[in-house]
Amino acid sequence: MATEITAPAVRIDDVTATGLPPGPRLPMLAQTVLYGLFRQHWLPRLRRRHGDVVRLRVYPERAIVALADTDHIRAVFAGPASVFHAGEGNVILKPAMGSHSVLLTDEDVHLRARKLLMPAFNGASLRGYRDMITELAEAEVERWPARRPFSAHRRMQTLTLEVILRVVFGVAEGPRLDELRHLLRRVVDVGPVELIGWYNPKLQGVGPWRRYTLAQRRVDQLLYAEIADRRRASDLDQRHDVLSRLLTTTDPDGGDAALTDAELRDQLVTLLLAGHETTATGLAWALHDLARDPARLDRATRAADENDEKYLEAVTKEALRLHPVISEVARRLTTDIQIGEFRIPAGHTLMPSIAMVHGDPAHHPDPRSFAPERFLDSGPASSTWFPFGGGVRRCLGAGFSLLESVIMLRAILTRQHVAADRPRRERTKPRNITTVPARGARIVTTPRTPAPQR
Repeated sequence: MATEITAPAVRIDDVTATGLPPGPRLPMLAQTVLYGLFRQHWLPRLRRRHGDVVRLRVYPERAIVALADTDHIRAVFAGPASVFHAGEGNVILKPAMGSHSVLLTDEDVHLRARKLLMPAFNGASLRGYRDMITELAEAEVERWPARRPFSAHRRMQTLTLEVILRVVFGVAEGPRLDELRHLLRRVVDVGPVELIGWYNPKLQGVGPWRRYTLAQRRVDQLLYAEIADRRRASDLDQRHDVLSRLLTTTDPDGGDAALTDAELRDQLVTLLLAGHETTATGLAWALHDLARDPARLDRATRAADENDEKYLEAVTKEALRLHPVISEVARRLTTDIQIGEFRIPAGHTLMPSIAMVHGDPAHHPDPRSFAPERFLDSGPASSTWFPFGGGVRRCLGAGFSLLESVIMLRAILTRQHVAADRPRRERTKPRNITTVPARGARIVTTPRTPAPQR
């Protein structure tokens, strides 16, 4: 009997299809608004109508193709980096991150940047960060107001920013870093309307776009001043922060490793912005969901008291599944490919949808429920949970983010009783390229007395 040959999920070399994927016929402006403000509702509707491969047109003038089938997504993640350009796919971030950012480069340039940054997030480095994160987390939790509603998201942003400042610079004190701390909060706090100003120079001179531009320029001035001071330091080889490592590292491939000030600036901004915002949002959602589920809150509290990091990590992973901070990842095509019966031309941007896969009952039973237990034991297949992206472009800081979240959850739950400020779940809202709790994931905490000792 002849063996049936299964067609590949994604074809690169033998493209025979001619038709484009289906999609809405709305004007680009309407699609941009729906995608920017209501994608969590709009994309699932488009999937029900058009299927797992849907073509959209979104400003600034590019065609994107949303993917919801895990076979297609897995093939894209495993595909050659020369065809699937993640850096070009992330072009929306260029005005903030800079053209040298590890998120914005591709192929050999990206690989070089990734190798230079990787030592800061390997296993040995993660173990070295544990005490620092614990110390900062415990000090932050002790400052929380008692029996009064507050934004968990805002407090988590403050905490994760302090942590990443220590990781990047080694210290977080001094007038320059105090100003940088304030400005980074402003740079992160950008909505869809302000994003439009990134691509319209005329807008950058007026209103909120002007204020954002001025804040961004001041951030650059502070970073370049810090780089200049650090270059003059005589003890760089004894420091372990990211900036000092980047100034003293050698190219793993034996090439010219010296980074220019512009390259350093772009990597530092990337780490400072991407290295705290997503972790803070995931933690805020975890506290929001625990506060509305007494049984799981009790189990998580016991896990914190007993230092059961496995369950605390499951809580973190489930929060990221239920509330994806980044709703999709991007790959810009350098050549035509075929997905199923559709031809996707070069220049199109593929968008594997984290949100649609995470919310698919075929992969996660009862997907709207908060159930950390689904991540115990073997957990869901890796192709059905990818909040940090996938393939060779998986987030460098994924392990750091999970470690940070577990340590912070333990510090919170061993010191505070957590409760919801109201029973109803919060909705999400768009913020820069992320989605966040609309009301800040408000909770009420009461100090535990005495707090368990670690």
